[in-house]
Amino acid sequence: MTRYYLPAGMHYTTLEKRHQFYTAEFNVQKAAGWFGQNLSGVRFAVIMGRHTKIFLEKYREDAATTILIKQYKDLDDLRGQILGFLPEAVYYDRNIYNSDDQITGQELAFDLDSENVTCPIHGTLADKMARRQGLSFCELELDIVQKETVELYEFLGHRFSNLRVVYSGRGFHIHVFDKNAYTLSTQERRALAREVKDAGFHIDEWITSGECRLIRLPFSLNGLVSRVVLPLRKKDLEIFDAIHDKRCLPGFLG
Repeated sequence: MTRYYLPAGMHYTTLEKRHQFYTAEFNVQKAAGWFGQNLSGVRFAVIMGRHTKIFLEKYREDAATTILIKQYKDLDDLRGQILGFLPEAVYYDRNIYNSDDQITGQELAFDLDSENVTCPIHGTLADKMARRQGLSFCELELDIVQKETVELYEFLGHRFSNLRVVYSGRGFHIHVFDKNAYTLSTQERRALAREVKDAGFHIDEWITSGECRLIRLPFSLNGLVSRVVLPLRKKDLEIFDAIHDKRCLPGFLG
């Protein structure tokens, strides 16, 4: 198994530690608060071990599969289902569905991951892919993408007014909650993604265009790096220590 290189202190989360986190630390109230009044109808998804190759044996055939969770009574029930899977990652579906299961909109988001930036030490993403290290990143790359996220937030602030930032463990997400953003067409999202790329930002266009509708659930655990997915205020983002900040360190790290 190819093992990705990560900053010192970051490592894959074992099944035992995943169980510990989702039993004792996963804050369902904070997770629910992320959605505000719009929790009803939200869909979730898990991936057991696509990148870490750590998964429950009974899910070996589905270890790399994205499994949707559409039916749950409440977030405590969702926690129970997550504990049944012990996944490396938990996501939510940005699509908005009506009572007839029709898509009526989608939350707009921008995904900036550390491995996508060009590193003076490790090279471009293509260089890393050639070494089979496509998801690897170093502390310098994480610092570069953090500064880029601050700049992108300011860039987007000229167009949108309700922005939120989330530390994903490997990078940062900027979520747009302006009402008019939910109704953007796929073509409009693609054009916006191209505009942002042309401005010099290393975003995942697949996320912004909406072709990939899943994004990490805030307050869940990123099992690739053993970090809690953490919402941040803009003023915190500028001084945030993505490696050592205690708010994103799960309890099992001590």
